[in-house]
Amino acid sequence: MSHRATRRRLPRLRRDHFIDLRPFSASPAFARLWVGSTLAGLGGQLTIVAVMLHVYELTGDTFAVSMVAVAGLVPMIIAGLYGGMLADAFDRRLVALIAASVTFVSTLLLAILAWSGHESVASLFVLSAVNSAANSIVGATKSAITPRLLPRDLLPAAAALQGITVGIMVMAGPALAGVLVALTGYAWTYTIDVVLMTSLFLGLWTLPRIRPEGVIVRPGLASLRDGLRFLRHAPNIRLQYVLDITAMTFGHPLALFPAIGAVLLGGGAITTGVLTASIAAGAFLSSLFSGPIGRVRHHGIGIQRAIQVFGAATAVFGLVLVAGQLGWFAPPTVDAAHANIVLIALAMLALAITGAADNVSAIYRSTMMQAAVPDTMRGRLQGVFMVVVAGGPRIGALYAGALATLTALWVPPLVGGFVIVGLVALLVRRHPRFRAYDAEHPVP
Repeated sequence: MSHRATRRRLPRLRRDHFIDLRPFSASPAFARLWVGSTLAGLGGQLTIVAVMLHVYELTGDTFAVSMVAVAGLVPMIIAGLYGGMLADAFDRRLVALIAASVTFVSTLLLAILAWSGHESVASLFVLSAVNSAANSIVGATKSAITPRLLPRDLLPAAAALQGITVGIMVMAGPALAGVLVALTGYAWTYTIDVVLMTSLFLGLWTLPRIRPEGVIVRPGLASLRDGLRFLRHAPNIRLQYVLDITAMTFGHPLALFPAIGAVLLGGGAITTGVLTASIAAGAFLSSLFSGPIGRVRHHGIGIQRAIQVFGAATAVFGLVLVAGQLGWFAPPTVDAAHANIVLIALAMLALAITGAADNVSAIYRSTMMQAAVPDTMRGRLQGVFMVVVAGGPRIGALYAGALATLTALWVPPLVGGFVIVGLVALLVRRHPRFRAYDAEHPVP
């Protein structure tokens, strides 16, 4: 083969295997929203990790850390469902702007309390719950906006770009939060989130007005019933919700990370940060090489396989914690200043695989949601989707925290990983239409 022919083929390889950036050029509005969401998400991760560390410092209790996530579950569910109804009845740009303003104010209050020294466990719980509720509305509305900014064939690429966003904000955010908390304290960490959040307003403010299409139903019980009625006759959408809840309930040990860093693997807040960042690193890399994902038509099969890989990697993470419990590779003392470097590295690798697998599943699930659901229902179904996506980890935090308190830190991920692999196989086998889902002919 000639040198010239080789040079002609290289760009094709890059297009085929690397992330598709066409959504940026196809829609400048989408590009601005993506940049704003990424920077704001980075700041949000600073606050999420800082609140976890803050509660652990005040209480010394892993269960209390897990309850921070659980406390926001009910407000988040209510806000997500009602926010979806608002997105199907009013200008979606305006709905997102108002919800983002609530998030901004709650984060600002966290910073003010920390600077004044008047923070308490109760205030951290309440403001985290408000943050979760408002963010669920923002997320549901933005997801309903995306299909109006891009053609259907670019939706998988847009979902992969969302994986880049998650990768950046969760990879850099928790690690930076751990360092900031260790070096500067909580007040500065919350303040930086306040500054970064302003970028989200720029992305939302420059959007055009986006009114929902089709028959508009006023927010309320009738609107909610319409959405649930549609979901009852949408088996593919319904099953992807169940599969995601399964994965997040049994495979989301984030609430254990402070205790793992403090007493099991050592390293303290920095270990908490790098373990969380490893999940995002996997998501980032899987999005970076997401070119082949967009060419897969059978999204149901893609979701099944990705979640089962996620479960297997979660079980491996549990085995690493078993090794830590047995003292393998441990220094003479394991505490915040003395870490088990070998096992931390292995834990990071296992968690990176979980992040990559979850991101691949998310790309398929998001594309299925945006392509198969009509615009008139998209806000409400995205509201349910956000409740599932954000609620599953909170149930997972309760599962992990409660089971670890009763047994040991390694039990929740080890048991949960095996549950995920087996339960997903059983559920998909009982729903052959899900395995047959074809992206060229999307059916909800």
